[in-house]
Amino acid sequence: MKHIARKRFGQHFLTDGTIIDAIVRAIAPQPGQAMVEIGPGLAALTQPLVERLGHLTVIELDRDLAARLRSHPQLTVIEADVLKVNFKEIVALPPVNGTKFAIENKVNEPHHGAAARRLRVVGNLPYNISTPILFHLLTQVDAIEDQHFMLQKEVIDRMVAAPATSDYGRLSVMLQWRYAMENVLAVPPASFDPPPRVDSAVVRMVPRVEPPLLDVARLSEIVQVAFSQRRKLLRHTLGQWLDARGLAGTFDVQRRAEEVPVAEYVALAQAAPIQK
Repeated sequence: MKHIARKRFGQHFLTDGTIIDAIVRAIAPQPGQAMVEIGPGLAALTQPLVERLGHLTVIELDRDLAARLRSHPQLTVIEADVLKVNFKEIVALPPVNGTKFAIENKVNEPHHGAAARRLRVVGNLPYNISTPILFHLLTQVDAIEDQHFMLQKEVIDRMVAAPATSDYGRLSVMLQWRYAMENVLAVPPASFDPPPRVDSAVVRMVPRVEPPLLDVARLSEIVQVAFSQRRKLLRHTLGQWLDARGLAGTFDVQRRAEEVPVAEYVALAQAAPIQK
């Protein structure tokens, strides 16, 4: 029976064989690598990936699709909301074909798996929750080797944007400090069933080998304050935040938030005291 795309899950199924081949080439899966696919759907990308890998773990929220996927002998199926999945626990999972796992609500639990193995994460992310998924993965990036995601092109433009451009913002800073990223492939609406109303693209995200040491929550607060009124000079927003912490004069606030490079936001987060 044909599966009808469900709006509540943001489902748009990839059907273009040429695009699928191009995505697989960009990912370049190798036999035996530990890989997780988010939102496999009707397995258009899943099948060519598992043929090259030998085994693949998939995360699928739609129970009907998850049931179909469990019939595949080379898949481990995690039927769950990806925002509740602990990717560090997946690293420790043995490949068990056709099995349903529940790995939820354990993001902060200690991980005792094989520390040397890291995950490659791929997926056609639901556009309605793509940013929360990216931030969820950021909390577990130490377990990840790289990420390849299909997203709304507009989102990827913001992810990879350079300072002093209209696309540069909170998402740019919060991801670029931790990942090297590039837009690797454009995907038109006609490549999907049903076609989305927006253009899509594929982004490659590679965690930085030696990221700066900082408090991520503090960086997030700084960036949120800075971009809260992006048309105004920072003295109206971040300047007041700095004054309250005795850091006035250490940072040029006669600029707009979009003019500040990622490295300067990182340095400010490292210098700012943690409020108790």
